[in-house]
Amino acid sequence: MTDDLLDHARPGPLTRLRTEQLALTDGLPDDPVGVCAAVRSLFIQPFDALPLGVPEARIAEKDIRPVSELIDALTALDPAPLHRPRMPHKRVVGSCRHFATLACALLRARGTPSRARCGFGTYFVAGRGVDHWITEYWKDDERRWVRVDTEHLDKDYVKRPEDLAPGEFLTGGEAWQRYRQGLVDPRMFGVAGTEHAWGPHEISGNTVRDLAALGKREMLPWDEWGRMTEAYQGGTGPEYDALMDHVAETCAAGEPAALRRLFGHDDLRVPADLTG
Repeated sequence: MTDDLLDHARPGPLTRLRTEQLALTDGLPDDPVGVCAAVRSLFIQPFDALPLGVPEARIAEKDIRPVSELIDALTALDPAPLHRPRMPHKRVVGSCRHFATLACALLRARGTPSRARCGFGTYFVAGRGVDHWITEYWKDDERRWVRVDTEHLDKDYVKRPEDLAPGEFLTGGEAWQRYRQGLVDPRMFGVAGTEHAWGPHEISGNTVRDLAALGKREMLPWDEWGRMTEAYQGGTGPEYDALMDHVAETCAAGEPAALRRLFGHDDLRVPADLTG
């Protein structure tokens, strides 16, 4: 199967369902937001799982990358089709990335252009950008990408989680541009529940992850490659910042040839062993 990096209506290496799994999608709603809403009941965050008696050994499910393996884990717990809500203990342990990426995969399986986006939600904690993933789908009649907070469609963090307003979610690149323009304090961007994972390196990390997701490599929130680890350790300098400027500008512009060049850049290319 051809894997055009920028054909978001077709699956990539991590969002491809096996043929026998397609029957599990029968019964899902026809509309993209309905698909996202169904996904919301398929995962549970690690910090919610343990208090409900989910065995600690199952926390490792959060490290599963391919959607096909996530579906295997789901059906091992409950063989029902994917539109059937699961009880919390029958859900796969996952992160916001899992919610966003499974929704993206199900939409692509129907030929609906969809993208998982990595960045920061600005609506969880006042004045902070919290590490988060959302789903985008292309709304053809309006000629725009609609941003959906798949994990929190049932919450009231924002007025319309099914169509996030500008600024409510910032991709890594969008947050990076605001930081470089002096519009935000980078120390206010990072990972909830941590003390150390805040600052410019968190923004640059999500800038690289979002670029990968645009190329249909939807990595785990803690995956690192290229010079990401060096950046987290404070070992990069102005030339890496300039590269992040270029990544952010290119992601915003969406020009296919420029994006493809970045997908193959030595410091940005996702290693084959991570997408397998």
